[in-house]
Amino acid sequence: MHNKLLASLLALPLLAAAFAASAQESTPVGRWKTFDDKSGKQMTVTEIYAAKNGTYAAKIVEAVGMAPTCDECDGKDKGKPVVGMHTLWNLKPKGADTWGDGNGFKPSEGMNFTAKSVKLVDGGKKLEVTGCKFVFCRTQTWMRE
Repeated sequence: MHNKLLASLLALPLLAAAFAASAQESTPVGRWKTFDDKSGKQMTVTEIYAAKNGTYAAKIVEAVGMAPTCDECDGKDKGKPVVGMHTLWNLKPKGADTWGDGNGFKPSEGMNFTAKSVKLVDGGKKLEVTGCKFVFCRTQTWMRE
């Protein structure tokens, strides 16, 4: 009896850690590697976080394979550092492991787009980000860092 109780008590922290890890992977919150559509090389490390208004947003925290300033941007963002720029915002829940109906910005092209869908795949290790400009949509896969 004493051994069973001790084994149960020792198993509790392991069970709690496993639950916490699986719960974290069911949200997009965290750091993600983004990749260039053409070359496949890493472009940035982008952090997704829960915004104050109950939606999710993302900003660049490292510029790995791109210019450190937004040379393709127009207006107020032209020449500004890309680190700290928001790339996704106003992402709302759309179903299990999916968010969307938000806004996006791609600094490498200086382009705004509609963030149609952001979906966790591969057990939360990957994120499929689908953005649309007019009726043209593209999906990019991000990797959890």
